[in-house]
Amino acid sequence: MEVLNSVLNLSTYETEYELERGKPMPSKNHGKLEARFAHALLTKYSNDFDIETEVSLELTSGKATPDVAISQLTVDDWFNDEIRVNVPPLSVIEIVSPTQSIDEIKDKIFKIYFAAGVKSAWIVIPTLQSVYILTPDKKLRTFTSGIIKDEIMGIELDMEAIFFKKQ
Repeated sequence: MEVLNSVLNLSTYETEYELERGKPMPSKNHGKLEARFAHALLTKYSNDFDIETEVSLELTSGKATPDVAISQLTVDDWFNDEIRVNVPPLSVIEIVSPTQSIDEIKDKIFKIYFAAGVKSAWIVIPTLQSVYILTPDKKLRTFTSGIIKDEIMGIELDMEAIFFKKQ
């Protein structure tokens, strides 16, 4: 196995990935949920918000790469891209990776996102099929079924549309 990792440079790749993004390597379920949240948000709110995945933020409070960022709607400019975005999104969604702790995400939310002006942050725990919405005033809403409601953002998503099971 070490030889295979060495040949494929897997351990280096994971380290570079984690260092570059400041978060653990995502898993299969993590990737599915990131795509499903982005799809659900784009389907319902594409005229209201920009929805971005894995955008590199360089905010006054620090660097972070949320799984999904919900930002103010802007005009697309395909000729001029931004490698690091310094305008905070309105809201972020963080999906817990198998090797990530809740405290690690909570600290990122309060010390980086909320400190920069983000209005709400979602923590998604895939294993428990649950969503927690935090606000800067430390209020917490928990969703395990039904409709996820981010009252600050005016966003509502159906849990079934996110955690559906294929037969």
